[in-house]
Amino acid sequence: MSLLRRIEKSQRPDGGGEAQPGPGAAPGPIRPRTPEIRRAPSTNHTRDAFKELKERIQDKLVAELDPAMDVSRTDEVRRTIQDMFEQILAQENIILSRTERERLFEGIVAEILGFGPLEVLLADENISEVMVNGPDKIFVERKGKLTKTNITFESDEHVMKVIDRIVSPLGRRVDESSPYVDARLPDGSRVNAIIPPLALNGPIITIRKFEKDPLTIDDLIRFGSMSAETAEFLKACVMARLNVVVSGGTGSGKTTLLNVLSSFIPDDERIITVENAAELQLRQEHVVTLESRPPNIEGKGEVTIRDLVINTLRMRPDRVVVGECRGGETLDMLQAMNTGHDGSLTTAHANSPRDTLSRLETMCLMAGMDLPVRAIREQIASAVDLIIQQSRLRDGTRKVVNVTEVQGMEGDVIVMSDIFTFEQQGMENGKIVGRLKPTGIRPKFYERIEAAGIHLPPNIFGARLGF
Repeated sequence: MSLLRRIEKSQRPDGGGEAQPGPGAAPGPIRPRTPEIRRAPSTNHTRDAFKELKERIQDKLVAELDPAMDVSRTDEVRRTIQDMFEQILAQENIILSRTERERLFEGIVAEILGFGPLEVLLADENISEVMVNGPDKIFVERKGKLTKTNITFESDEHVMKVIDRIVSPLGRRVDESSPYVDARLPDGSRVNAIIPPLALNGPIITIRKFEKDPLTIDDLIRFGSMSAETAEFLKACVMARLNVVVSGGTGSGKTTLLNVLSSFIPDDERIITVENAAELQLRQEHVVTLESRPPNIEGKGEVTIRDLVINTLRMRPDRVVVGECRGGETLDMLQAMNTGHDGSLTTAHANSPRDTLSRLETMCLMAGMDLPVRAIREQIASAVDLIIQQSRLRDGTRKVVNVTEVQGMEGDVIVMSDIFTFEQQGMENGKIVGRLKPTGIRPKFYERIEAAGIHLPPNIFGARLGF
């Protein structure tokens, strides 16, 4: 009988069996047999016993492990832990079923080497996002749909231990004085954590998983995120050194698309990326990756995205790729685009190309410069060549819905023109059916594409063109 079965039995009120009369005892009165009421074993008792056993063995293992052991050599450390685990079970005469033994061992390894209950979710390649809403509510996103898992943490303290394990190697901290933090996992996955008193449900963790194999333009075409014609056009725009802004809502796939666009930059150019949490996976050889830094415990030492963008211009970049413009750095980015650093790429949060211009304008004002609105609009109109609008649709799919040229100024208004727009044709099996179609308008910057030695087929912009 396994340990957990014996624990359940010993915790039953009657001790686990019927009372038997002793030898020579007089037989008792015959009573009518009453129906036996069977109760399911208490899962709470079983869970508490398992938790106590896990914590006890885990503490013993941690105490006996060599502190100088290189935990980055995961396979070697795992074998060491398994040998010690088997020894402890044998020494304490703990009998477990094969399933219980594997579950206990994997749980302990996840706590010592990994991120506890999150390990199984991080290993699932079908999961794109993990959301911990307190210790007992963990949600995941699969193929654009949110579902609740049956995985839980033991307590708020358990969640806090995992948060500390994530942020400590990066020199970050999270406590009451600094109750939220952005960080990343060793594989590059982006993490945001926020704790009480700001989070009322307990410690909250949000993980945007990192693609081990970066998506390519062919993947986006296969997924239906864009058409082959659009992909060919966007590749030409990047190679011809047009300044591109990818816009969209949270979780719409902006960073993924930015990463794909960055792959079109020629290998002989010097690329400098600037991000809050490094996510871009550029494959070129000459890439410099910069990451912002929050203030230390004394409130000093902060390095902002804006500081990095300004410094980047002194590093002789051929291309500047800013993971996301969200503040005053936008003005510096636009000035860089206007002063010889063409071919730059960035993203912004906005719901449409027109909203993107308004957002850029607002973020420029956040730089603290007392500039007239018209001057800012002129900067935007002359710096940005193309806006690519990415959206997460109702069915959970992520698609490019607009490819829009910024043509210039007319009076006080920035003039824009759609090159490709997404046309929804209906629903099929719960999925949106549609296509990103050309509008029939050739962009004004097409001459720049041809000047770069790139020649696109005339029908790429629609059959109505005759050039």
